[in-house]
Amino acid sequence: MPNIAQFHPQIVHFVVSLLLLGVGLRIASLVPKLKFANYTAALLILIGTGAAVLAVKSGTDAHGPVERIPGTRDLVVHHEQLGEQARNIFLGVAILELIALGLARPSLGMDRYVRVAQVASVVVGVFGSFVLYEASEHGGELVYSYGGGPGLRTGNPEDVERLLLAGLYNQSREDRKAGRLSEAAALVDEMARRFPQNSEVQLLRVESLMLDRRDYPAAVAAADAVPLLVSDARLRARQATLKADAFLKLGQTEDARTVLKAAVAAFPQNTRLKAKLDSIK
Repeated sequence: MPNIAQFHPQIVHFVVSLLLLGVGLRIASLVPKLKFANYTAALLILIGTGAAVLAVKSGTDAHGPVERIPGTRDLVVHHEQLGEQARNIFLGVAILELIALGLARPSLGMDRYVRVAQVASVVVGVFGSFVLYEASEHGGELVYSYGGGPGLRTGNPEDVERLLLAGLYNQSREDRKAGRLSEAAALVDEMARRFPQNSEVQLLRVESLMLDRRDYPAAVAAADAVPLLVSDARLRARQATLKADAFLKLGQTEDARTVLKAAVAAFPQNTRLKAKLDSIK
């Protein structure tokens, strides 16, 4: 079977939705007035179980790069074990569903045994749903708390760069919030060094020069050096605001007003620029 690691996120969402809905409909089908849910429940459980088999295969294919991230191995192993356990449980549920379907022919007169198989499917399916939930919860923890997925799924080096950028950005914010200004500045400088063509990153460095280093002349010079398209209204407004803030910190009020006047003339629809200009006395 081919390597299907990159499809793991898509497959697991089908597994969770199909199986949980299938078990819910199987429970509902036991109510006499809701028997219409019977075949739908069986179909969803059978398809969901097939998807679970693929989910385990794709997860096994995908675990290598994630497991090598420091501190993730035990969680990866536990996630895999729960996923395999959920698959095995629902294979049992699928067998019970097939038995119920096989006995459901009126000519056999096996209605009592059909009911037994369906009740057994509910009992085992509910247990399997809890295991499936735990597997899903650990998978989400791997992705969102350990970065075990973003940047790694496709094998594209650009995805890894975006993962690094996100990590540097968020950690710089945490350092600044905690008062570790020199550490925040160092991370933003690293962002600017690694992504010299990214105008948003370069504007973040302008902001950092003001907030983290209190170097306002350098911030003005850095703002002037950021290359922006004439048509990029959002970033040009951001550039003007940062430059005006730096001038204000230097006590150069007229220079700040000049920068904002030019920006307002270029983007008259930007109410924030107008409000900022009006706030400077």
